[in-house]
Amino acid sequence: MLLLNCNVLHVNGHFVPNLTIGAPVIESLRKHTKAYLDCHLMVTNPLDYVEPLAKAGASGLTFHVEVSKDNWQQLIQEIKSKGMKAGVALKPGTPIEEVYALVESENPVEMVLVMTVEPGFGGQKFMPETMDKVRKLRQKYPSLDIEVDGGLGPSTIDAAASAGANCIVAGSSVFGAPEPSEVISVLRKSVEEAQLNS
Repeated sequence: MLLLNCNVLHVNGHFVPNLTIGAPVIESLRKHTKAYLDCHLMVTNPLDYVEPLAKAGASGLTFHVEVSKDNWQQLIQEIKSKGMKAGVALKPGTPIEEVYALVESENPVEMVLVMTVEPGFGGQKFMPETMDKVRKLRQKYPSLDIEVDGGLGPSTIDAAASAGANCIVAGSSVFGAPEPSEVISVLRKSVEEAQLNS
């Protein structure tokens, strides 16, 4: 499956200080692709973005557990009611146990995104210590989609794939490469091999 990750960042500095992609860009992309458009909401008010991104053509919305402790059930319901898949993300310093209730609820998220860098800026170095979270998730939830985002490339993909990540977000390593398709092939092959060997 081709997955296009669209980071939706908030401009008020409450969660991250910059804006990358919003609903108008999603709408433009949707006109040209049937790819899964995965929108990672790095915002303090994710409920405000559900309807505009759904109308724009987003396939899935991933919100941060750090900003949704009081309304995650409503958020999941809203996302799914608009025909999108719901995911939850956590920053490197957030304990993995904080997402368990969202995966185990009656109306669960369908993916957990483990940030492998601090969210908000591209080009950061991969934090290998975050792989413990991926391993714990994979052991506890064998069929869960587990995404990793931050510092992923040919030199770090094997650590993520062998820990159990099956969805990979790679920005700088792909778009900064002389041959982006070769990098994508390396990433895909590592994940596929890890899944065969697990």
